[in-house]
Amino acid sequence: MADVVIKKQRVAMVIEFDGKAFHGWQQQDNATSVQAELQRALLAVEGEAVVTIAAGRTDSGVHSEGLLVHADVCSERWQRSHLAYLHGLNGRLPDEISVVGVRAVSENFHARFDCRERTYRYQIWNRNTPSSIDRWRHWWMPRPLNINAMNEAAAHCIGRHDFTSLRASGCQAAHAVRTINSVEVKKDGFAIAIEVAADGFLYHMVRNLVGNLVEVGLGKRTPDEFKALLAMQDRSRGAATAPAHGLYFIDALYDDFSASDLIGCC
Repeated sequence: MADVVIKKQRVAMVIEFDGKAFHGWQQQDNATSVQAELQRALLAVEGEAVVTIAAGRTDSGVHSEGLLVHADVCSERWQRSHLAYLHGLNGRLPDEISVVGVRAVSENFHARFDCRERTYRYQIWNRNTPSSIDRWRHWWMPRPLNINAMNEAAAHCIGRHDFTSLRASGCQAAHAVRTINSVEVKKDGFAIAIEVAADGFLYHMVRNLVGNLVEVGLGKRTPDEFKALLAMQDRSRGAATAPAHGLYFIDALYDDFSASDLIGCC
């Protein structure tokens, strides 16, 4: 008897997770990862191994509100009920991970290569005492920060530049040229959010950017000195890398939708 061919449907899934429990997105041999947990849940639902591809990779401790992932699943099972599929998947995931939106996409869709823009948010708690509730959600900064100066410095990043000065030593990218479309520092009470959208990011690029912007906010470096740092293309001249637990992957943009558009959809 000939083997039964199971028709596949490629789906896009938006993944939310608390990064504290994981060593980043990518599956690793000797560490717990988000990808490994998601593929384990898909195996339980599908009855066979399923490969997942994400819009980007997150480091250990980094969170997500909108990481977009694609996978090929059983078309019949998917068509039976999108909502049931989503709930079935979430029921097999640990509490720290949720699929918060899904949609069918074409068989040629690729979560990584078709992504036009990725957006991260970095959160800082700017108060003289730390938060007992959100200790693993922000970088605690007890000294006041000058938001206007930070925005003035951040504006020098907008456009296409060589970001070697914000590139970690372990970065394996072929070059350091990236296009930052927007960057903004916003304050709401004691919470400061730094949002950055770009066509792509270098290893630790956002965390290195935040570390340098905080130095500007503290008055240790002027916005013009930050601009000069970028031109130096020398990471050793920059500030320390901001800790991972303040960083969130929040959106991925494609030609006809974004990850944030799918949240709550099925």
